[in-house]
Amino acid sequence: MRKRFALAGAAVAALVLSLLTVVPAQAAAGFTVNNGRLLDANGNDFVMRGVNHAHTWYLDRTTQALKDIKATGANTVRVVLSSGDRWTRNDASDVSNVIAQCKANKLICVLEVHDTTGYQEQSGAVSLARAVEYWKSVQTAMAGQEKYVILNIGNEPWGNTGYTGWTQATKDAITSLRSAGFEHTIMVDAPNWGQDWAFTMRDNAQSVFSADPRKNTVFSIHMYGVFDTAAEINDYLNRFVSAKLPIVVGEFGFDHSDGNPDEDTIFATTQQLRLGYLAWSWSGNGGGVEYLDMVTGFNASQLTSWGQRAVNGANGIKATSREASVYGGGGDPTDTTPPSAPGTPSASGVTSSSATLTWGAATDNVGVVGYDVVRVSGTTETAAGSSATTSTTVTGLSAATTYTFAVYARDAAGNRSTRSTSVNVTTQSGGGGPAGCAVTYRLAGQWQGGFQGDVKIANTGTAAVSGWTLRWTWANGQTVSQSWGATTSQSGSALSATNVAYNGTIPVNGSVSFGFIGSWNGTNAAPTAFTLNGSSCTTA
Repeated sequence: MRKRFALAGAAVAALVLSLLTVVPAQAAAGFTVNNGRLLDANGNDFVMRGVNHAHTWYLDRTTQALKDIKATGANTVRVVLSSGDRWTRNDASDVSNVIAQCKANKLICVLEVHDTTGYQEQSGAVSLARAVEYWKSVQTAMAGQEKYVILNIGNEPWGNTGYTGWTQATKDAITSLRSAGFEHTIMVDAPNWGQDWAFTMRDNAQSVFSADPRKNTVFSIHMYGVFDTAAEINDYLNRFVSAKLPIVVGEFGFDHSDGNPDEDTIFATTQQLRLGYLAWSWSGNGGGVEYLDMVTGFNASQLTSWGQRAVNGANGIKATSREASVYGGGGDPTDTTPPSAPGTPSASGVTSSSATLTWGAATDNVGVVGYDVVRVSGTTETAAGSSATTSTTVTGLSAATTYTFAVYARDAAGNRSTRSTSVNVTTQSGGGGPAGCAVTYRLAGQWQGGFQGDVKIANTGTAAVSGWTLRWTWANGQTVSQSWGATTSQSGSALSATNVAYNGTIPVNGSVSFGFIGSWNGTNAAPTAFTLNGSSCTTA
């Protein structure tokens, strides 16, 4: 899972954010977070589109690099700084100079301390507490720049060792910065070398956000080899959006030593959800990841294939970036008008445990960005899923049971519609598996006490599978702690994996995949027998 970056280990990340909802009563001193969206000082939504730049290792390149990055259409640059623990310290004077150059190029400046990279695993890496002391030492350069600067406490502040300490350490760092008088929007990177494969940041994001007295924290995920499928990318980002917690893709690339990221989905999904992204990185990579340079030798006229993709490709920087309104750019104007209610949902593909719901599209003056499906019981609503399209598959239902579902629409400003008319759905009394299925189970990685598994389900039958549950029994007492692409539950040695909203249908000759993190002790034998919706599958 560990990713390796240029220049002594990991790469700088970036951040990105999303939309606004309600404008503050008056202009803020700087960026703020409201209802899960990042707003600039004018109360306008700001979606980051930009690039990482390795300033601390290439001081003499920064002046021209920021001009060239701006010329791509970028509205943000994430700048690598050093606290002096692993590389030469960037003092307050240098930080002031970087901020001044960002402002001269009308770029929002995300400043990060890189010395925290891979803490407790990377030799020489320092703690978030040490990074906080650095920020305090350059506070004179940061003061009054809240409109233009976002404070990224530390890059990838944990490796794969001791990463559960991330939650409390991050809370402590945020409260320490606030106590010192920092009013900036704070950005926090995920552990596990930024990739959060154990979901520590994802599952503790709400408590970390709540620990910020100013409620002005943004989360940053780095998407490399862990995020090599559309299912993983969509599931991770949508969980934050549904929870109304601000998330950006602070670093990502088109390839990496730990796997092949699905960069097309990263570009498409962040645009669809109006979330920010920052590509890694402008130039100067080494250590075997030189292919992540966006330009060759800091020469803006020599875009690499990765640079071409990030700048000029579909949903890339040039097509989607909007200059921050604090520099006179248009931004996204405030909107308080909710969408119309979605059309009445209808149900199809109903099984004993799932149903596909489809509804009429809502309309809105600034655009509908998604839908929330709820289960209704009297006056109580329970979240049942979310979708960027007008259809979703609801799973985890009980057999021979009647459920009532309804849908809300969300617009690009974060407003929510009134509820649609409800529909009643009665599930079937039994399973109903396909005429044929084949399961491929493989270990993607294994370490002492833990492992990552990948599972592929192929439909070899003659009819599409609509809603699925795959079951197997472990032979050696293994347990699953985290999963993506499926909802898992376990009773003793028996495990069940049920589809999530976006992969409930398996077409004829098609397949779906999911993954998980598990634990083992002594032996880690693969399961040998699988059932899909109650029917036995072959193993491939």
